[in-house]
Amino acid sequence: VQLQASGGGLVQAGGSLKLSCAASGRTFSTYAMGWFRRAPGKEREFVATISATGDRKYYADSLKGRFTISRDNAKNTVHLLMNSLKSEDTAVYYCAASWMGLPARSNNYNYWGQGTLVTVSS
Repeated sequence: VQLQASGGGLVQAGGSLKLSCAASGRTFSTYAMGWFRRAPGKEREFVATISATGDRKYYADSLKGRFTISRDNAKNTVHLLMNSLKSEDTAVYYCAASWMGLPARSNNYNYWGQGTLVTVSS
């Protein structure tokens, strides 16, 4: 599986941004998909994950209510809608695919995209 994240950019605090991750291959619908991020000078952290069928979602507690993960298996894409953005959301955002059901740990993911930079100006 090859993953291509897109949609990053510069946004003002309080604004919204929608990230997309396009996947190659015909097995996309069998993978759980996740988003992670790495802020400057910090470790990579979990953002959200969605099950293969899209019926289950799990978010980092600190982001719950502002971020929404979704997927379209017909289009082999997963999205991350980010609302009420804050300067601390500035990071490179990565999408990843996993054989596991709904993993939150990065070492449970099998494939990674290249990342897309989100910069939130205050």
